[in-house]
Amino acid sequence: MPELPEVAGLSAFLGTQLRGAVLTKIEIVSFAVLKTAVPPYTALEGRTVTGVERRGKFIIVDADGLYLGFHLAKAGWVRYTESPSNAVLARGKGYIAARLEFARRQPESDGGETHLGIDLTEAGTKKSLALYVVRDPQEIPGVASLGPEPLSESFGPEAFAGILSGSSQQIKGLLRNQGVIAGIGNAYSDEILHAARISPFAIAKSLDPQAVRVLYHAVHSVLGAAVEEAVGKAPNELKDAKRSTMRVHGRTGQPCPVCGDTVREVSFADRALQYCPACQTGGKILADRRTSRFLK
Repeated sequence: MPELPEVAGLSAFLGTQLRGAVLTKIEIVSFAVLKTAVPPYTALEGRTVTGVERRGKFIIVDADGLYLGFHLAKAGWVRYTESPSNAVLARGKGYIAARLEFARRQPESDGGETHLGIDLTEAGTKKSLALYVVRDPQEIPGVASLGPEPLSESFGPEAFAGILSGSSQQIKGLLRNQGVIAGIGNAYSDEILHAARISPFAIAKSLDPQAVRVLYHAVHSVLGAAVEEAVGKAPNELKDAKRSTMRVHGRTGQPCPVCGDTVREVSFADRALQYCPACQTGGKILADRRTSRFLK
């Protein structure tokens, strides 16, 4: 699932490429992806892109005061091209959920008008990618309910400590909760907890002040480095960049790059977490929930 760093990279890339371009055509291939009816999506056509921003895991395209927002969910992605295809897309088939075409006026010396294209794609059979056309981004339910941005200047150590002190949730789940903190998902919560040397099953309010401070700085260091790595890259480079920086997530059975212990996994119905026993749990192996046993 794309998380804050990759979405920040996508937002920066799209902002650079699309700002000043006119959205000439939008084609909804899978109507399940469109979550709003008013204003109609066709109202976007003919409008100029004035900006692109990220809110949590959402990308918001400002089309001259009308907003196109989308969330890539678990298996969605953005495919960008400077040679848009004229091929007819079959509705309800394939992995393309929506196609957008743009035109940018260039000086005649630079070839005149250029055309750009974006496909919103989604792999797999479970379709969760969501697209919204709204007059205000706050009309998107997932945006309106977002918690604070973890890298914003207003989100200081005290605010973070206050969130943890009032929660009986396991720290892994709390970090992933978009209504508590925006943008962190399964992968980066694994990486943050590994950097902070904290068990994913630790209860948030049980962490002592020193652990909270370490965790706060891990949030900033892990996400900050990942955003720096992502911004400036094209969409087709972002996934490999993400995988190359992971220390424990997606590396079950491999040696921990910090201590050399074997990275372990706990599986759930639709996801899995990874951790290092030596770094995070005092050497204890957390029981896989598939066995219905828990080790604290």
